[in-house]
Amino acid sequence: MSEFKIGPLNHVGVAVPDLEEACETYRTLYGATDITTPFDMPEQGVKVCFVNLPNSQIELIEPLNEDSPIHNFIQKNPKGGQHHVCFEVDDVHQAVEEMGKRGATVLGKPRIGAHGTLIIFVHPKNSNGVLIELMETPEGHH
Repeated sequence: MSEFKIGPLNHVGVAVPDLEEACETYRTLYGATDITTPFDMPEQGVKVCFVNLPNSQIELIEPLNEDSPIHNFIQKNPKGGQHHVCFEVDDVHQAVEEMGKRGATVLGKPRIGAHGTLIIFVHPKNSNGVLIELMETPEGHH
């Protein structure tokens, strides 16, 4: 087996039916003060913002339309819920290769994620029921 391994936890993705309402929950219930301005990612079918925390981030994700991959998640979980866990890696293409060698199913091709770096997702069946996102470490991070 190669030396490939995951790096730091970058964020936890939480799918929500209403992004503004979710932001308000993090502000009023949990006292979060550093929440990014929501932005659309039409190529992924989502609207996103980040709750910045001292040691990580919560990525809040709302579907933009019925074609969004998050739409089905919200249909099954109308109040929303934990969607994925994201770890940083040095090289997404190496991660794709290693996941294949190690018998994991990578969902789709590498693509640009909300942090502006390449990402992939590993099927939950390979990770004890948890959808795992692997993203290249953003520049200037860590």
